[in-house]
Amino acid sequence: GGSGGAAMAEDEDLVSVDYEVFGKVQGVFFRKYTQGEAKRLGLVGWVQNTSHGTVQGQIQGPAARVRELQEWLRKIGSPQSRISRAEFSNEKKIKALEHKEFRIVK
Repeated sequence: GGSGGAAMAEDEDLVSVDYEVFGKVQGVFFRKYTQGEAKRLGLVGWVQNTSHGTVQGQIQGPAARVRELQEWLRKIGSPQSRISRAEFSNEKKIKALEHKEFRIVK
């Protein structure tokens, strides 16, 4: 509970979502571009290559910005990448960001 203050718009909710991107997404600077895009949008989380040729990670931040990065992961990626699909899971509202920055996990 707790009252007072302006009600936050739906888009201002902080959300956390896991993602996995399929296609030609390794060895094409995909992680570097994802990190750059996340930083531009003011998002935190992480990105890493998996052993089965995909890229996965987590995004946290204001819902509207998270949506923007989801669209980017679905359609754009890095210049040389070929995205076949992106899957998102475990989306939930969070009270505070759980990461300090958006980092590339080796």
